Amino acid sequence: MVEQEKKNVNLLREEKIKEIEELKSKNIDPFGKRFEGKQEIKEVVERYEHNITSEPSQDKVIIAGRLKALRRHGKAAFADLEDQTGRLQIYIKSNLVGPDSFEVFKKISVGDIIGISGPIFKTRTGELTVLADSFALLCKSMRALPEKWHGLTDTEIRYRKRYLDLISNPEVRDVFIERSKIIRYIREYLDNLGYLEVETPMLQPIPGGATATPFVTHHHSLHRDLYLKIAPELYLKRLLVGGIEKVYELNRNFRNEGISTKHNPEFTMLELYEAYADYHKMMNIAEEMVSYVLKRLKNNLVVQYQDKKIDFSPPWKRLTMCEAIYSVTGINPEKVKDKDFKDLINEYQLEIPDNSTRGKVINELFEKKVEQTLIQPTFIIDYPIEVSPLSKQKPGYPSIVERFELFVNSMELANAFTELNDPMEQKRRFIQQAENKSAGEIEQNFVDYDYIEALEYGMPPAGGMGVGIDRLVMLLTNHDSIREVILFPQLKKKE
Repeated sequence: MVEQEKKNVNLLREEKIKEIEELKSKNIDPFGKRFEGKQEIKEVVERYEHNITSEPSQDKVIIAGRLKALRRHGKAAFADLEDQTGRLQIYIKSNLVGPDSFEVFKKISVGDIIGISGPIFKTRTGELTVLADSFALLCKSMRALPEKWHGLTDTEIRYRKRYLDLISNPEVRDVFIERSKIIRYIREYLDNLGYLEVETPMLQPIPGGATATPFVTHHHSLHRDLYLKIAPELYLKRLLVGGIEKVYELNRNFRNEGISTKHNPEFTMLELYEAYADYHKMMNIAEEMVSYVLKRLKNNLVVQYQDKKIDFSPPWKRLTMCEAIYSVTGINPEKVKDKDFKDLINEYQLEIPDNSTRGKVINELFEKKVEQTLIQPTFIIDYPIEVSPLSKQKPGYPSIVERFELFVNSMELANAFTELNDPMEQKRRFIQQAENKSAGEIEQNFVDYDYIEALEYGMPPAGGMGVGIDRLVMLLTNHDSIREVILFPQLKKKE
């Protein structure tokens, strides 16, 4: 069956190539030229839908797009033309466009890109239609589109050939239009607050700002290894030192780790930093920013996500990590003695060594038992210092830092700190983190002495936050896989 389908595809392609050669032999360019005056189909429909009759309009419209359906009737034909904004029926007759143009139209098939102009009218069935008085072939397709009734449904092909997915499934196109709007509204919100958007290096000498396995490359002229950015954090905080008090970057990050419905090795992150702020201010910004985006995008703070309704109306719930663990397990980590933490590792089958620190046990227990229960927007605050090397300690609590993660539908959406600005403490934590790496592991956290030197010049107290844009788009467009909101996701090598 598969072999027969391939054979049919090849035969059809050969037929189309013959059509192209035939057109060329008649000095007709099958791949067209610039097409002047194109109007968006959506604009045409909105303009004429309620004020046109069966009589053709006095004025003309000019549209262009891909042919999605074709119904021939001798010396006339009805067809559906689609552009990025919508679909509209056209009616083409030999006596109106001329016999030469109509002969060219006979070589047209579904999938070709054409342009037409003419008045607009409504058919007897009330369908808005352009009566073509001129026609232009703009691009002859050499391959057949996916079968029209079922579209393109194979998930693997959809991701590998996103262009076909966009042609066949207009709702997919809508997702990426919404993604663009979400990013635009985030920029609007931050720009209105006086934040400055900047760019930091993609290639970095030290992979800092997060705990992740980097991609390594080599620069021949510099004779050194460089790393694709895992986070822009340390560069953005250098700008705080330099006096830029509100700064953000919408950047691409690269982490050489697993692929799943929530992870892609290349992803989009928003990071922002504000001098003289803290993690409480960052919580307020998170609430306000998402609310701003939702009001602009949907005019509603309640989102239907899969089988749940997610209510983003502020204020969002705030729990310390220990409170969250207690609410789910009945265990209060603050009251567990150090010697008993090994028992928790065994009891809950935590995937960490028996000699793990108190903070790492608490964090692992939270990830395994609590994350899955956090459906509505929830800030988990006050993390163990061992898992937060860039955060400032909470006054009076030496083992806890001022950090939060935002969870929605069991998924981490944002991570934020009151930023550590003590250069000596930062150096101590960097060194300790490097020493904790197991033998043979790729070194992920080198000691960035240049960043420490920058801190020695003085960085004002600050709050900072990172937001996963792909995950936010997943939530706001009702998709459960990150591959549905990334145009070209990374995939395994095709067999």
